[in-house]
Formats: sequence, structure tokens, C-alpha cells
Amino acid sequence: MLQVKNLSFKYSSKEVLKQIDFKVDLGKTLAIIGESGSGKSTLLKIIYGEYDLDIGQVFWKDNEILGPKYNLVVGYEFIKHVTQEYNLMPFTTVAENVGKHLSNFYPEEKQKRTKELIAVVELEDFAKVKVKNLSGGQKQRVALARALAKEPQLLLLDEPFSHIDNFKKQSLRRNIFNYLKANNITCIVATHDKNDVLGFAEDMIVLHDKKIIAKDTPKNLYDNPKSPITASFFGEFNVIEPYGIVYAHQLKIVDKSELKATVTHSYFNGKNWLVEAKLDSQTIFVEHENEINQNTIVSLKIIK
Repeated sequence: MLQVKNLSFKYSSKEVLKQIDFKVDLGKTLAIIGESGSGKSTLLKIIYGEYDLDIGQVFWKDNEILGPKYNLVVGYEFIKHVTQEYNLMPFTTVAENVGKHLSNFYPEEKQKRTKELIAVVELEDFAKVKVKNLSGGQKQRVALARALAKEPQLLLLDEPFSHIDNFKKQSLRRNIFNYLKANNITCIVATHDKNDVLGFAEDMIVLHDKKIIAKDTPKNLYDNPKSPITASFFGEFNVIEPYGIVYAHQLKIVDKSELKATVTHSYFNGKNWLVEAKLDSQTIFVEHENEINQNTIVSLKIIK
């Protein structure tokens, strides 16, 4: 189990995190969401042991995670941290990068394991290609495979799919998280993309203004967002009094109602249209199956 106890942290005099407290059970995945600058990456670095703490403690099982004051080499063997700076070996192949930390005493086992991990990140056709010739998204996948090579107990992922194109992203997410579950690897994912974690994380925390403002399952946070910050992670939303937070898909255009708005724009987004309208002086968003002409007055009903 990972335990973060009453953690506060500052860079010089700038406070970044305040009274952070949570735990993650073995084999579970925790998502950390929040705006840019909310402290997501800093929190992962602290858990990895990159910074010293003056306030609070971090434990993995019975081991306290300590920073550079106590460890000559930053980090721990049982933790792997995949950042957006991949730290790969550019002049060696994908297979050589993935197999770097695997024992040469068992060449057949090393080769088998390397091949397995390359398949997990869907880079079979690039196994013999030098990393310097890969795209940014392909390098990100190599970094993921290399982190898994030594079977970490705890994996820290910072925006792990940010450079990967949509052709590969969906299946890659499933491959990675299925692998983690099958091997009972605990994972913490910091992300701004709901699709990275909604179907995979058991728990989620929302960071805002240095603190955790929400902590629950992704489904409960989605169904009952207590703040606009939380709702914004899941999609377009409105704050309509006295109803509170209403997602765009929860507003329906009907024949008659007392709630009326004037359409200003319609945006095609694939499965439907996102209709922008004015409700009194407030801009709201509604999902609708068809485009609606500008200045059309529509009646709205909230369906939760």
C-alpha cells in the first residue's frame, strides 16, 4: 500500500501542495487530475523520492520514501517513474532500450520478456529501429515498456499518452492497464485527459489551489461533481441555478418548457452537435443530434 500522510511542499517560498493525504491499495490505479500548475507532476516526483519533505511522509508498505538528503541515488528499485522526458538511449534500438535493465545471464528469458513488452506497447515492427528515428509518440511507448521491464511494484505515470496519436491511443491504454492489473502493479496516473483513466482507475483525486478538493471513484465524481473544476475534467458543463452543475448532454431541447435560450453557434463534434446558446446573459452548451440555426429560440429540459 502507498500512503501519503499530511504532505505539504514548497519551492523556495512558493507553496505548491498543502495537507495532501491519501492511500492507494496494492494493485490499484489512482488518477490525479487538476489544472496545469496544480501540483500533479510535483506530487509524483515527491512519491518517487526526487524531493525532500519538511512536512508529511510518504510510505510504500513499510518503507518511508525519502529524498536526496538520504539517498545518494534518487528513487527506489521498486518504483518506476515515466515522465514526459523519456531519458532513452537514442543510438540503440527499441529492443535494446527495453531490455537494458534485464539480466544478460538468462538471454532466452531476456529476449522473451523484451518481445512481450514491445508487444504490450504495440511496437513489434520497430523492435530493431534506433530510438533516434522514432516519433515522439513512439518514444513515449518505448519509455512505458522500459519502465515495465523490471516489474515495478509501483508505477508513476505523468501524462503517459500525451504524445501518442489517436490511432494507437485507445488500444494502448487498454494494453497497459490490463498488463498492470494482471501483474498486480500499483499505478498512479497524472493526466488532463479523462479517457486516460475513466475506464481504468479505481479512485481519483482532484487537485486545486494546492489541496485535494475531491476524492472518490471516477464514476461518483462524474455523476456528482461538487465543483466546476471537477466537472470540467469530464466534458462541457453549465452552472444553472437552482439546478447546479449540468453537463451539456443533460440538457435536452424539447417542444415546450419555461427554460428558453437563444442559439449563437453550433459545432459539429462527430456523434452530435454542441450547441452554444444564451440563457438570459449566460452562455450555456447543449448536446443535440442536429445543427440549429443561429438566433433560434429553443426550449430546454434538464434530464439527470
